[in-house]
Amino acid sequence: MPAQTPRFSRRAGRIKISATKLMPMLAAEVGGCVSLGQGVPSFATPGFVADAVCDALRRDPAAGKYSLQPGLPALRRAVAGLFAREKGLTADPDSEILISVGAMEALLAAMLVLVDEGDEVIVPAPYYPSHVEQVLLSGGRPVFAPLRPDFSLDPGAVARAVTEKTRAVIITSPHNPTGAVFAEADLRAVAEIAVAHDLTVICDDTYDSLSYDAPATSLAMFPELRERMVAVGSFSKRFALTGWRVGYAFAPRPIMDQMLKVHDCAAICAPMPGQIAALAALTGPQDVFAGFAAALSARRDLACRRLDALSGHLSYVRPAGAFYIMARYRGDAPPMDMAVRLIREAHVITIPGDAFGPGGEQSLRLSFGADEAELTEAFDRLDRFFGK
Repeated sequence: MPAQTPRFSRRAGRIKISATKLMPMLAAEVGGCVSLGQGVPSFATPGFVADAVCDALRRDPAAGKYSLQPGLPALRRAVAGLFAREKGLTADPDSEILISVGAMEALLAAMLVLVDEGDEVIVPAPYYPSHVEQVLLSGGRPVFAPLRPDFSLDPGAVARAVTEKTRAVIITSPHNPTGAVFAEADLRAVAEIAVAHDLTVICDDTYDSLSYDAPATSLAMFPELRERMVAVGSFSKRFALTGWRVGYAFAPRPIMDQMLKVHDCAAICAPMPGQIAALAALTGPQDVFAGFAAALSARRDLACRRLDALSGHLSYVRPAGAFYIMARYRGDAPPMDMAVRLIREAHVITIPGDAFGPGGEQSLRLSFGADEAELTEAFDRLDRFFGK
């Protein structure tokens, strides 16, 4: 019999690969590109973290096996301590903390247990594309709440987005893709909206340590949200462990019990070497990680100086956190066309702004996660491109 075309699920048809992954793939075909694209900090895994993993793999046979399904007990206790110190959130490490395969798995598990077919999730826009794809994969519908022109959070837009179908709101601050750090008053207003309308808050704190002008406020700090919140964090950005794929989440036990079922069928447990690395990073010397944040702050200043020199071609809002800038360019070329031109003609990777939804039109997302030499080379190439 002739081969038949596979029948794919509707859920797979709802989602797509993000432009943050596609642009480096295109650049690899061109060759010789420098990157202002994907959000990866340049720092290597600290030596004491690598040593801890190597030592464990050599001396402890369990280091290469499964951990308990929710994660290593010592790591869950350390994460609970982190929540208590930095957010004032008391969490039971045995029943309210999950160690996940990166923050992404924890976010997806939360979405899959909170969102049913036809439910709505409020997403501030511009948005992190994977948040939207996860809503769609869960069968839900993302409803966008535009940020203000300066990329600050607009509680009024969140309130206007609420309907009888709204199930949750997802907030990330410091924000990807804009680098905005949302004001405490605006976050408190969103918390009040969530309580008033019986919504669950998904708090994505991936960049919480990368706030350069003042400490970032997290929705996880608001006690009134404790029983209606999933708070997700990542070891990738703060501890430069992107490739180790370890994240974590807090949720009250009724939510966490459901998330653990998803985690079990998707991953069983986070990789043991990654968990060992995360524990070493969280419990070891912290000065190296403070140095990472200081270096990224200096890179932000470098990127802003270079953008100021390109003010005839690019405009931007100075970011207060993360390592992203949304730069608006002159002209009417679609963002994908502009990003492709920069790859082919300037050999610089950027991400088209409309990949981040409403508010990203005529814009490019630039990352300053690269080291200063690569940043300088990238902006030198942009100078030549726009100076033609």
